[in-house]
Amino acid sequence: MKKIAAFLALITLSTAIYGQKLKPGFDKAEYIELMSVFARQVDTLPPDSPIPKPKRFAFAYRSPVVGLDNRWDLWTSPDSLAVICIRGTTLEATGWLENFYAAMVPAKGHLTLSNNYQFDYQLAEHPQAAVHVGWLIGTAFLAQTILPKIDSCVRAGISDFYIMGHSQGGAISYLVTSHLRQLQQQGRIPSRIHFKTYCSAAPKPGNLYYAYTYEAMTFGGWSFTVVNSADWVPETPISIQTLDDFNTTNPFANIPALAKKQKFPKNLALRYVYNKLSKPAKKARKYYLKYLGDFAGRYVKTNLKEYVPPTFYQSSDYVRTGTFVTLLADADYFRKYPDNPKTIFVHHLLLPYLDLAAKLP
Repeated sequence: MKKIAAFLALITLSTAIYGQKLKPGFDKAEYIELMSVFARQVDTLPPDSPIPKPKRFAFAYRSPVVGLDNRWDLWTSPDSLAVICIRGTTLEATGWLENFYAAMVPAKGHLTLSNNYQFDYQLAEHPQAAVHVGWLIGTAFLAQTILPKIDSCVRAGISDFYIMGHSQGGAISYLVTSHLRQLQQQGRIPSRIHFKTYCSAAPKPGNLYYAYTYEAMTFGGWSFTVVNSADWVPETPISIQTLDDFNTTNPFANIPALAKKQKFPKNLALRYVYNKLSKPAKKARKYYLKYLGDFAGRYVKTNLKEYVPPTFYQSSDYVRTGTFVTLLADADYFRKYPDNPKTIFVHHLLLPYLDLAAKLP
């Protein structure tokens, strides 16, 4: 009986290993193929487009446009792989509103998007983890069709999924990845399903505590953030770090108490320096939440009539997230794509990314 049990265990292990088609680690060819998939988010590429057609994947499904001009495509391959491809910002004002709605909300909670839809989410356990509210709204609406399509794919024998997006699509890809992996941890998505994520030209999705969770969750080569070093979009949203954004144990927390113990005039000098360093950042954070939170939220409600604005997390400390693959713009690159203030997206488009990616070893 022991030999039979060991044999069955070996078969199960072999099935788990060899049945999984996704492999960890950055793969240049994989990234270029996924960028070719993403390029088909536009309805029709020009016949002379230099962006190659996908070689491995075929179009399978396009979601309706939902939320703040959000959409995703499903592509599948003959060898039972699937791509969840998330669209970036379009020319529509509502898509840009989603980007500018840049206040943070806790990475665990719920959003009331309509009278019939409350999105419950848990993207990170840490109580200080927070994410971009606009892209969370996009995630919430897209999840309504992504989850049923995953179920359909699983029934069809597909258990390996790429999650990818460029620009805003890359930012949402972080949050979609977190959402799906957390559902998997809760047993709501089968453990045999594998996800690998490519966030291309992605802005910063949340604060440091969210980044810690995301990086631990995808550790071992299961998520990559690909950036062109000349592209300004991955440098956004603007980050404002205050002393409140540090871990609980830090030297700055003791300064007010330390100042009280000092004799005059050292106590006044220490308190003066402390206030000069801390108050401007807190004031900037206040204005950030006012204009990119409360004010932008009013315009969101004009598009989502039944949306209930949440309580914002008191931080604007956005950070780079994930394992980075840097496409370093060199002299040859700038000869082909020179800086031009009249075309601010020159370094953000797909072709510059593909040209630089082709140079990777």
